[in-house]
Amino acid sequence: MIIEIDFNSEDAIYLQLCNQIILGIATSQIREGEQLPSVRNLADNIGINMHTVNKAYAILQREGFVKIDRRRGAVIAVDINRLKAMEEARSELVQVLARAICKDVSRNEIHDMVDEIYDIYFQTKHQEEE
Repeated sequence: MIIEIDFNSEDAIYLQLCNQIILGIATSQIREGEQLPSVRNLADNIGINMHTVNKAYAILQREGFVKIDRRRGAVIAVDINRLKAMEEARSELVQVLARAICKDVSRNEIHDMVDEIYDIYFQTKHQEEE
């Protein structure tokens, strides 16, 4: 998996890193049980501070995407239960939709965007599961 960090983004680097790893899991680029690079290795490869990677891994652990093992480091372990994930997605989606509605984005445009994003990023994962 290739991690892409935008150093000019307003989003904090640790959040970008979290989001990239979550996207990697969702698109099956990273799978359950796979080991993430060590904190030092990932920091060196991306050119960021080790504390930034550590913070991202801690957040991913807290949110149930990785398990930290003393011997193996950060390992993908998606243990968020479905109900909790649905609640979190709903909460975030409410905010995204509210912003879009304020900018006069229609329901059909939102549906089209969701379908497009799903087709681009997530269709491959579900095809592999079938």
